Amino acid sequence: MPEIRVLLADDHTIVRKGLRALLDRETRIKVVDEAGDGRETIQKVKQHLPDVVVMDIGMPNLNGIEATRQIKKRFPNMKVLILTMHASEEYVSAILDAGASGYVLKQAAPAELVSAIETIHKGDSFLSPSICTKVIQGFKQRIDTGKKRISFDSLTEREREVLQLIAEGKTTSEIADLLFISPKTAEVHRSHLMEKLGLHNTAEVVRYAIRKGIIDPEL
Repeated sequence: MPEIRVLLADDHTIVRKGLRALLDRETRIKVVDEAGDGRETIQKVKQHLPDVVVMDIGMPNLNGIEATRQIKKRFPNMKVLILTMHASEEYVSAILDAGASGYVLKQAAPAELVSAIETIHKGDSFLSPSICTKVIQGFKQRIDTGKKRISFDSLTEREREVLQLIAEGKTTSEIADLLFISPKTAEVHRSHLMEKLGLHNTAEVVRYAIRKGIIDPEL
């Protein structure tokens, strides 16, 4: 059977090296490279065209949710497997909306990770059992309360990038430099995204970003 070519994306070097050591023992899986943040992940996806991207959520500069969205936009057939410590239904919903094929918790057994990679490579979806329970509970709760989940659908790709950078504490000038746009354009994106989401200041942007899994408060 052909090898499954995997790209590992996590901002913690020790985690990436541990995952690589684990997957290198699998004869069917070949780790083609590693990335430390979302932007680097997208660059290396273009370089290697892996079959599966194993991705953390809480990465700097561009989080795993937005990186997944951009990867799926450019490479619709590429599979993304989220490997994270976050088990909340809100994180799961956001990443599945972005196009990921699977969601595994970092505390899962190694065999579960390997099974997840093989499963999504075949075209199926994979969720850790504990995650399935949370998704079902969250879905039922929204039906019962009639509450609609705020999504990023109203934001442009650039506005989502600016949102994360604001939440990470970047200034307008720093955002402009990172995204190769003018400070005035960065301010326009900031104004538009805050208006769309009903946010009024930077503190509200940060709280929103944490709640929606855009940034990891532990970073």
